[in-house]
Amino acid sequence: MVKTYIINVKKLEDDAVFEKAVESVSVYRKEKIALLKHRGDKNRSLGAALALNTALSEYGLCERKMEYALERYGKPFFPDHPDLHFSLSHSGDYAMCSLGEFRSGNDIECIRGMSESRARHLAGRFFAEEENAWIDRAGNYQEWEERLFRIWTMKESFLKVTGLGMSLSLKDFAVIVEDDESIRLRHAVNERTYYMKEYVLPGAYQEKDGYRLSVCSESPEFAPAVEIVAL
Repeated sequence: MVKTYIINVKKLEDDAVFEKAVESVSVYRKEKIALLKHRGDKNRSLGAALALNTALSEYGLCERKMEYALERYGKPFFPDHPDLHFSLSHSGDYAMCSLGEFRSGNDIECIRGMSESRARHLAGRFFAEEENAWIDRAGNYQEWEERLFRIWTMKESFLKVTGLGMSLSLKDFAVIVEDDESIRLRHAVNERTYYMKEYVLPGAYQEKDGYRLSVCSESPEFAPAVEIVAL
């Protein structure tokens, strides 16, 4: 099963909390954090590592002690634990981690207001015909924008699970949302079948609407809800 963990990184704005937390993560993650210019980005990167550590603890492992390596297109993995696969993402106040025994990719996005003209330009430029047709069936612009971000996070999740990242054109595959809200993927990347799961923020975070969370995996078995990581 692929489990997903989420953490609110607001507390990391406190210097003392940040410094204590950063000392608990791996050299690999410290180096990534050090390269980031903005404090918000550093907090989110650190939060992702903390979420990963919580996920690894269920396997008796610790993020600080893990060795990392990169696939051809930059997807990180654990060479000493090839049976474990993870994906990290962050946006706004949140960072998330998905971990399991099958390849996965995840994405979280904050639905940020953008002009309708720009939003429609992005959809037309990057989305497949089936995706745009589904988005355009929305009853109003608010629903249209929400559908756009749903597709965006699911497409990002697929890019991550394949390990191809942006080397794969966003128009070369499609996320198809059926009338019953079931989701399937049209792609020619390989002969594998991929599955998609969308999440909402858990109850403790319900005051924070406007976020979309998606996880894509080679396994259809997903945890029913995301788990909160305490900070």
